[in-house]
Amino acid sequence: MKFGVVTFPGSNCDDDMVYVLKDLMGQQVEKLWHKDTSLKGVDMVILPGGFSYGDYLRSGAIAKFSPIMSEVIEHANKGGYVFGVCNGFQILTESGLLEGALLHNNQQKFICKNVNLKPVSSSTPVTKGLNEKGVYKIPIAHGEGRFFANEETIKKIEDNDQILFKYCDESGKETTDSNPNGALLNIAGITNIGKNVFGMMPHPERAADRNLGNEDGKAIFESILKYC
Repeated sequence: MKFGVVTFPGSNCDDDMVYVLKDLMGQQVEKLWHKDTSLKGVDMVILPGGFSYGDYLRSGAIAKFSPIMSEVIEHANKGGYVFGVCNGFQILTESGLLEGALLHNNQQKFICKNVNLKPVSSSTPVTKGLNEKGVYKIPIAHGEGRFFANEETIKKIEDNDQILFKYCDESGKETTDSNPNGALLNIAGITNIGKNVFGMMPHPERAADRNLGNEDGKAIFESILKYC
């Protein structure tokens, strides 16, 4: 599978993502610059974490105007795969490829720590290969990760099985204490109705190497490779 990892000014997880996909997963990877006007034939576009354009205005609000995003949107609208992590998730919501918005964390502080996730949907390539009753420890690092949408959108997301992950405790229970940022329904990641665009706030690429003592995130990449 051929992946394209986009670098925006302020991206800081692009090389982490390239390392996981290329060196750990053995996949072909193209590094894409935000001013590129070609996706170079990739199968999946990755929008990595970081602080594109310094997170001025709203996170992702400026990056959506980068030249490459026209190609990313066209790719997604044709059924191509797009995966946004953290800032990449924010860019996807700002671009209209995913519903809802990522607001400031409810305690108005940047949070960097491990959290527990449970997969919700079993109908997407990102989650099909995961244990439906499993709990995955994945790190977060964001100041604007609180998923929000109006009631109509939330109902649509639930009815169409678009929730990828929810924050939970170690036993898999959704609690207020296990929700790090105040996200509605403990939502940590969603997909679009076509199940080809995916966004999540936690960083699976930071939990994929045994040298880091945590490979829970590797299961997400294995699922992508198996079902995309």
